[in-house]
Amino acid sequence: MQKLIGFVCLLLWAALVPARAQVKNIVIVHGAFADGSGWEAVYKILTGKGYHVTIVGNPTTSLADDERITRATLAQQTGPVILVGHSYAGAVITEVGDTSSVVGLVYVNAFAPDAGESIAKLSQASPPDPESGVIVKDGLIWYDKAKFHRDFCPDIPAGKAMFMADSQVPWGIAGFTTEVAVAAWKTKKSWAIVSKEDRMIPPDAERSMAKRANAVVTEISSSHVVFMSHPKEVAAVIEAAAVAQGK
Repeated sequence: MQKLIGFVCLLLWAALVPARAQVKNIVIVHGAFADGSGWEAVYKILTGKGYHVTIVGNPTTSLADDERITRATLAQQTGPVILVGHSYAGAVITEVGDTSSVVGLVYVNAFAPDAGESIAKLSQASPPDPESGVIVKDGLIWYDKAKFHRDFCPDIPAGKAMFMADSQVPWGIAGFTTEVAVAAWKTKKSWAIVSKEDRMIPPDAERSMAKRANAVVTEISSSHVVFMSHPKEVAAVIEAAAVAQGK
């Protein structure tokens, strides 16, 4: 009789507790010095599996502008969302991730600041690289075209790297210096990809931020553009987040 009562209680509990909605929406925010086109291979893999994938066309002019556009993109989604950010866009998803529809965050070679931190502050933890190609001019940050392939994307073909360097999207200084007000990784489950050969963000810094965010970490032997050189592996991490948060 006790077993029967327990079984009935289990059925009642299952009926009363709402099932978590399956996650089919993926929203990706690109980082600085690039646009969303580099995510095409990941997009094709995920849409081929039935996911609804949106690439945010953020201008990277300021954290406020990029957050506004990302929130507007999230508002167009129906149902729960996995929010993905690359590099600088980690700051964007860290703050915008407080949106109720966001059920998981994926940091791809990305900054994951705490409230009150900016990328500028996080960057102070690492000594400046005298070989860096960063160029600051007229309130914008560019990357030296002559060093772009070496630092940003050494594991993609040289011709593609040249095109990316010549079409790079400059980064507004406000995106670099503005502090985030909210750290969504404190309340939302997080995943992180660390590229072991990243020359733009030190891999140890990526590991440290991922550990602080209690993220599920995947390490890949890749450059900063792991989503281009290893799209299958990146898509697999994003899908794993969607599956985990849809159970």
